[in-house]
Amino acid sequence: MPSRCLSAWGRWGRRFLCKAIAAVLLMAIARPQWKGHSRRTYWILGAMGLSMAGMGLSYLGAIDRIPLGVASTLEFLGPLGVSLIGSRKRLDLVWVGLAAAGILLLNPIAMTTLDPLGVMLALSSGLCWACYIFSSGAIARSLPGGNGLSLAMVIATVILFVPGVASGGSALLNPTVLLIGVAAAGLGTVLPYTLEFEAVRRMPPRVFGVLVSIEPAIAALVGFLFLHETLTLQTLLATVLVTTAAIGVTLFGRSPASH
Repeated sequence: MPSRCLSAWGRWGRRFLCKAIAAVLLMAIARPQWKGHSRRTYWILGAMGLSMAGMGLSYLGAIDRIPLGVASTLEFLGPLGVSLIGSRKRLDLVWVGLAAAGILLLNPIAMTTLDPLGVMLALSSGLCWACYIFSSGAIARSLPGGNGLSLAMVIATVILFVPGVASGGSALLNPTVLLIGVAAAGLGTVLPYTLEFEAVRRMPPRVFGVLVSIEPAIAALVGFLFLHETLTLQTLLATVLVTTAAIGVTLFGRSPASH
């Protein structure tokens, strides 16, 4: 039943439904105020919501046109770019380089002709991710609790409304679909976004950008440990590289004033 419901929603519908339910849950928990913020805060909230929606829209469009591994590799240029922009010393560049090398080893870009639009969409997804890191960090430090995240989630839901409803249609109103959507939104949207939001509140964007880059390595290890997938020497080396980068940027990437 769950698999049939997921296919009935369509990919755009799944994104929209999870964002919509997540917005309702977050608004109920945080109870934020829409009024009373500065113009700058509203602009940053808009950028954060747009980047949250844009990541999904661009990535889904990209994997329709280019291989999944290539799209993921190009998308991770966004967080790595954030780390490069925020780098203040040469050692920071070492950690960024190690993370980039690890990602390329996990998902090597084949020397074949790629769809230009697919490449542009994957890069756009990475750009949205970079924008999300900067904007969420600014909002997390200016609004209390989860207020900023809940407001941005509402904005992202509004942006995804048209493609989501066009993809999912009446299937989105099925009671079984909605129950599954609540579980999917809670575990796949509310929890990870909340954890990321709290992380960017407490660390510089350049550190967060490198730490995010360990996700492909974690996925490879999970596949090896729980799904009995083969862990090749190349995958193992990539995992060592990105793990070293994560440890290095965490231990040596702090400024003297950080705590």
